[in-house]
Formats: sequence, C-alpha cells, structure tokens
Amino acid sequence: MSEMLYILRTVLLPIFIMIILGFVLQKKFTLDLKTLAKLNIYVFVPGFIFVKFYKTNFEIHLLLYIVAFFIIYIFILFLVGKILTLFKKRDKGEATTLTNSVLFFNSGNYGVPVNDLVFKGDPLAMSVQVIVLSLQNIFTFSYGIFAIQSAQIGKLKAMLGYFKMPVLYALLFAITLNYADVPVPEFIWTPANYVADAMIAIALIMLGAQIANINFSLKWPSTYVFIFVRLVVGPIIAFIIIKIMGIEDIIAQTLFIASAMPTSVNSSVIAQEYDNYPELAAELVFLSTLLSSITVVVVIYASQILF
Repeated sequence: MSEMLYILRTVLLPIFIMIILGFVLQKKFTLDLKTLAKLNIYVFVPGFIFVKFYKTNFEIHLLLYIVAFFIIYIFILFLVGKILTLFKKRDKGEATTLTNSVLFFNSGNYGVPVNDLVFKGDPLAMSVQVIVLSLQNIFTFSYGIFAIQSAQIGKLKAMLGYFKMPVLYALLFAITLNYADVPVPEFIWTPANYVADAMIAIALIMLGAQIANINFSLKWPSTYVFIFVRLVVGPIIAFIIIKIMGIEDIIAQTLFIASAMPTSVNSSVIAQEYDNYPELAAELVFLSTLLSSITVVVVIYASQILF
C-alpha cells in the first residue's frame, strides 16, 4: 500500500497539477490551442527527440530487440483498434482518433518518472524507456499525422506533408551526431535542453486547456472500450509478445510497464492541430490517465512476479 501511495504522490500528483493549471488558464484567459499545438509539433517535440537520442547510449542488438517488440506490439494494437471501430458506424476522422488513443501511449511525462521510480534510476532500464519513448514519438508524429490528414486531404498529400515535419530530421541529426561522437556546442546544447524540458509542461497545460473546453455529456460512452484496451488489453498483449520473444529480466519488466501507460497527450495535440475530434481525444486522454492510477500500479506489481 505504501508503494502505491508513493507512486500516486510522486508521479500522478505532479501530472495532475499541470493539467489543473492548464484548465484554470483556459477558463481565465481562453488560450489559443492551435498555436500551442504548432509549438509542440514544430519546436518542442523535435527538440525533445534530439536531446534524448543524442544523450542515450545503447547497444545495437538492444535497439533491434526493442524495435522488433514495438513494431509487433503496435501492429497488434492497430488490428484490435480497427476491429473495434467496425462494431459501430463511424466516419474516418472519429475512427482514426479512437485508434490513435490505443496506439499512442504516454511513455514520456508519465512513463519516464514511473521507470525512474520502479528501477531506481537503473541506466539499462532508462535506456530501454528512452528508446520506447523515441519510437513512440516518431510513430505518433509520422503515422498519427498521416492517418488524420489522409482522412482529410488524401494519402499522397499526407505522405508528402510528413516530410515537411521537423521530427524526422531531428531524429536523423541526433543519431548521426551520437554515433559519430560529434560534440554539440554549448550555445546550441543549452537552448536545445530548454526546448526539450518545455515539451512536457506545454503538452500537459494544453491537455488541461482542452479538458476545460469539454462538456462532459457522456455522448461517447461506446468509445470508452478503447480506454480498456489501452490500459488492460495492451499490457496483456505486451506480456505475450515478451514471452514469445524470450525477453527476460529488467528489459522485460521495462517493456511490460511501458505498455501500460495511458493514452499519450500527443494524440490530443495532433487532434487539436488538425481539428479531428479534439474534444473526444482530450477526454480519452484525461480518463485513461485518471484510471491508470489503478492499472499502472497493478502492472508494476505484476512485473515483479511475472519476470
């Protein structure tokens, strides 16, 4: 019980304080959410990915294992999400937002502190978490944007539009400098860290602002099954994949816990940026984050028994 209270106090409470701050700011000042979304996608997320990938040291075989796990995990979740959207007639935009709520999990501002708490700063566990975080951000701001835009402007234009996004180039640049062991000048590294550190705060404040605009009329009760998939079915799928791949010990625990994270704030950011059911996306993010205060603790406990 003490460990559960510690997780609630040190992980969830800071997150909810930021969300409440965004809620209050929106009620008082009516923030420009589209501008905030653009800042996140074009400035803060690329900066975050650049800093994390440049600083992370990991072996190639570890990276390949995690990439393989991630691809299989996401593919199965994608199939589950698509099947669920077929049970009720929905337009492409709504179906995409619902599927994204299953595919995109909060491995950053939620997953990183959970990892640090559970594994007490273990460098291997944190390296795995950063790789998952990076893959998730790349996937979110590539497929996530492509899926929404393809429903609005067509697949070809959406694909071409992705190459205008700075996320891809930030990733490639960071990997190149990392492996070439090229030092980043201090006058560049310092502002890059400022940008990376700001991403979580901006995203959470924006989520709170979006929630402030929501009228909780429960007009989407049939969509809450997607929250169940994200929080409960997701970890079960991850456990099966981990066992089949023969992943063990701390890496297995890290991947299992990472799979239990609630819907990513960035799914709401993208929905806001492209005006694709932003209120639905924000509500799914908020409810999954709230309910994860129970499910994540259970998964952490289960990881200590299963692996």
